[in-house]
Amino acid sequence: MNNQRSFFFNVDWITVLIYLALCVIGWVNIHAAVFDENNASIIDLDTEYGKQFIFILSALVIGTVILLLESRFLSALAPTLYIITVLLLIVVLVAGHNVGGNQAWIDIGGGFRLQPSEFAKFSTCLLLARYLSATNVKVTDPMSFLIAGGIILLPMMLIKLQPDDGSTLVFCSLIFVLYREGLSVYFLIVIGLLATLFVSALLVNVWFIVIALVAAAALLLFMFGRNRKFATSLIIGLVIAMGFVFCVKPLYLHGLKPHQRVRIDEVLGLSKDLRGVGYNQNQSKIAIGSGRVWGKGYLQGTQTKYAFVPAQSTDFIFCTIGEEWGFAGSVVVLGLYLFLLLRIVLIAERQRAPFSRIYGYGVASIIFCHVIINIAMAIGYMPVIGIPLPFISYGGSSLWSFTILLFILLKLDSNRMGINHA
Repeated sequence: MNNQRSFFFNVDWITVLIYLALCVIGWVNIHAAVFDENNASIIDLDTEYGKQFIFILSALVIGTVILLLESRFLSALAPTLYIITVLLLIVVLVAGHNVGGNQAWIDIGGGFRLQPSEFAKFSTCLLLARYLSATNVKVTDPMSFLIAGGIILLPMMLIKLQPDDGSTLVFCSLIFVLYREGLSVYFLIVIGLLATLFVSALLVNVWFIVIALVAAAALLLFMFGRNRKFATSLIIGLVIAMGFVFCVKPLYLHGLKPHQRVRIDEVLGLSKDLRGVGYNQNQSKIAIGSGRVWGKGYLQGTQTKYAFVPAQSTDFIFCTIGEEWGFAGSVVVLGLYLFLLLRIVLIAERQRAPFSRIYGYGVASIIFCHVIINIAMAIGYMPVIGIPLPFISYGGSSLWSFTILLFILLKLDSNRMGINHA
């Protein structure tokens, strides 16, 4: 049998086992989150946990098909997949199904809905990898950077129009791919400083921040002022930073919708509304805290059993894990994610083809972003923006898209000793 097409040839089965473990953990906890005594069977197709069982089986079929594909096909198909998902994102804006204020789903019959924004993640990673791996393309070149940024921004803008803030934010994580491919670390530092200034301007008097910025700049000029280039750059940066600080409040008040501002205010401690916008997070924190070290036991969580936490099988699935399996169970889940991410980075770094390496970092960035935001949201450190926990949250679109995202990398890795896909 030709090794290129052999199902078992060089597949990273450790990663597959981690994937399966997370899928099973998700299925079991969805069963706990929405348990119905009248439909107690975990494979009852009238329930979310029964449907998740079907989603897992179909995801395994999808993963198997990807592993059997020709590796060259994945790179060649990248532009087509990207165009299809962009068209679906446009269609959903016109004829999509609105759920919770987001027009992000397309009805496909039988009570099932498809969420194009989930599939846009792997298609964007594929096209970004194809472009950046092309000859004479360098992230440090302004035109190459703009084109790469355009590939990321187009689906972001369409998803923002739904409006789905969570999925929009996830695409920002692809900046780490550009960094790995040569983007200056100063670019990331500037983004980090702007984010810090944004939060500070909401919490602290603007003039105090300005005085602090001027004092810091004066100190740096005293230490390194002999370097004219550094001094000029510092002064320009200081002016931009002060201008940004003065713009934060107007942008915050007029650029965000009221419910978005309320959620951010809740997280930053600027307001407390435990019966309103802060209800979900407060109940989630109660559930996680009540689990203590070992948890209350499977199907024994009171917060879970009496449905105190809305969206507990999707956005807040982690609080089910925290309540019923405790700190120990939470550490196991976080450990699996950490192991998976380290494994993905290892797979990316051992690739001979730039296309495969770049795509691998795209996979790691998106999964990392999802895990961090979802768990931070569940424990009250980020606003509620509606983002699933990979492989664990209920939903076919989410599970299928993450499966495709991961198994494309596994297929590329299985053929890493073969042909360059650039």
